[in-house]
Amino acid sequence: MSQAGEAPRSIRDALYEEPGPKMRRRIRIGTAGAAVVVAALAVLIVRQFWITGQLDEGYWAFFTWPSTWAFLFSGFRGTLSVSLVAAAIALVLGFLLMLGRISAPRPIAAICRVATDFFRGVPSLLLIYFFFLVVPQYGIKLPAFWMITLPVALGASGVLAEVLRAGINAVPAGQTEAALSIGMRPFRALMLIVVPQGVRYVIPSLISQLVVVVKDTTLAYVVSYPDLLQNGRVLITNYDALVSTYFVIAVIYILLNYAINHVAVTMARRSGQERADDLAASAL
Repeated sequence: MSQAGEAPRSIRDALYEEPGPKMRRRIRIGTAGAAVVVAALAVLIVRQFWITGQLDEGYWAFFTWPSTWAFLFSGFRGTLSVSLVAAAIALVLGFLLMLGRISAPRPIAAICRVATDFFRGVPSLLLIYFFFLVVPQYGIKLPAFWMITLPVALGASGVLAEVLRAGINAVPAGQTEAALSIGMRPFRALMLIVVPQGVRYVIPSLISQLVVVVKDTTLAYVVSYPDLLQNGRVLITNYDALVSTYFVIAVIYILLNYAINHVAVTMARRSGQERADDLAASAL
């Protein structure tokens, strides 16, 4: 147990020793060295852009026009639409695959396991080509939105199924035993007792998976869906500004993914991390 008056120890403190003076000095030196290297690389890149004329006003001036940002924003909305719908479908399908694998009869559980491994292993691009080239041959006409959303959702569902299964397995077996001891049926105990706790453990991982979904939406060019990257390609064609356009689009993607990761970290601190810190503090 922690001594009175001491600050509660975190789970990191429980697992790792605090670095000593020499190690802290090495960490500072390593950090400073890495910062110098990154700064030098940035200077070299900017210098190369300057030499090749990529910093000329003509390559950047159109970003001061409201019409350019309106066009990029329409693509950004397309990216968000595909990402959110694909994430919702992947979450539902992943939950069903997880549920079938851990609680269904063996034949269904085997099918769910094969489906999970298949969707995890097949590249999203291959699934997109399937919906774009194969499905129309059977008379099924899908809009470009669904030809990118469904493959991305299927690819993410396999990963989410395993994430959810890991959360369920992390719930102590005593929770199920206690529910059964008061007369609850196994499936009811699973849904009302185990699943809510398991989902809470993996909420940060579920949110972080949205980053992968956002990255997969960049394959929308295959089906000519007007997402952020596709609209950026149009700007490149119109203004012959390859470097500047890709740079701006990369910054937008970085900011979006940073926001998603920030949400995941915040959820981790409010749920799993704080709970782990409390457990560690009480055990020491």
